[in-house]
Amino acid sequence: MPTESRPSLAVDGGTPIRASLLPYGRQSIGADDIQAVVEVLQSHWLTTGPQIGEFEASLAKTVGAPEAVAVSNGTAALHAAMHAIGVGPGDEVIVPTMTFAASANAVLYQGGVPVFADVNSDTLLVDPASVEARLTPRTRAIVAVDYAGQPCDYSALRVLASRHSVALIADACHAIGGAWRGDSVGTLADLSCFSFHPVKHITTGEGGAICTAKPDLARRMRVFRNHGITSDHRQRELTGSWFYEMTDLGYNYRMTDIQAALGRVQLSKLPNWVARRREIAKLYNRRLADLPAVKPLTVHTDASHAYHLYVIALNDNVLRVGRAKVYEALRAEGIGVNVHYIPVHLHPYYKARFGTDFGLCPNAESAYERILSLPMFPDMTDGDVEDVVAAIVKVTAAYAK
Repeated sequence: MPTESRPSLAVDGGTPIRASLLPYGRQSIGADDIQAVVEVLQSHWLTTGPQIGEFEASLAKTVGAPEAVAVSNGTAALHAAMHAIGVGPGDEVIVPTMTFAASANAVLYQGGVPVFADVNSDTLLVDPASVEARLTPRTRAIVAVDYAGQPCDYSALRVLASRHSVALIADACHAIGGAWRGDSVGTLADLSCFSFHPVKHITTGEGGAICTAKPDLARRMRVFRNHGITSDHRQRELTGSWFYEMTDLGYNYRMTDIQAALGRVQLSKLPNWVARRREIAKLYNRRLADLPAVKPLTVHTDASHAYHLYVIALNDNVLRVGRAKVYEALRAEGIGVNVHYIPVHLHPYYKARFGTDFGLCPNAESAYERILSLPMFPDMTDGDVEDVVAAIVKVTAAYAK
């Protein structure tokens, strides 16, 4: 019997699905965003000006938090949070290993020790049981990473944090616009950290923020972002004073008014953008449902997913090649897939410094070998989604056992 003819993969010289690469994520900038930035450039304040407070107020209102503190990037937000709760030398902070390195690096910046927790294999969110097993008298905080945009099980994590009198920090850099059991991301932890990098839901170019219900922590972070100095240039200008005092060791983690103005306009578009991300996810779910080679991550019934990423896991049982070959083939087809993330405990720095290695977090390690992030951003058309699905069908068929 003749074998069924299969299209030649682009990686092997065939015609690609798309002529140009569809990225996994990118910003959306409109005329109103540009006008807001131009107005700041024409103003008297490019930094430490009025746009900072306006952006913070807009962000706090958007997520339903009493306080928002704007900083220069998401990593600065995580660092400021660690400083605010007093993490210091020898303190342990539990961090899921399936995350970007900054989640753990921020602990090191304060002299603390990141303790890596495993994730649930179906969601890749931190496993509360793994967290509980790693709690010690030295634990200062638990970091919950809302991986891909799905909030963690904050109900279980809050119980653990309260029982052991430790802080609960949300690395919500993927999840603005999401919710857990009806409560908005930004209100689920003692401190919630956001990133406004161009691939995130909204952008300020670079930028970040921390939301909290605790005014004392907000004040501490505002001083921290300004070199540890209690007033900024505009505050002194308004009072006609030159005098300032450094009361703590801080960093220059200030957001500029240029960034804040862009962010304020972007925030107004967030609801529609999150809605579109969910539409794209539903289309992916429907089109991939009957494809045995891939499986999307599970979404908890109590979670309202914000879909920064749409992640699939490859099925080793039906493919004769590993993730690396599928990744290469999909990129050749014009589909800008990515991988999120290498488990942090497997990075050379952490292996050398802390002796971490394979076997520490088996669920995360197994998932890492099989996951791919598909393109996901609100300007994608339904046709773009169909191209992604067509490429997955083409590549997985070619590599089927």
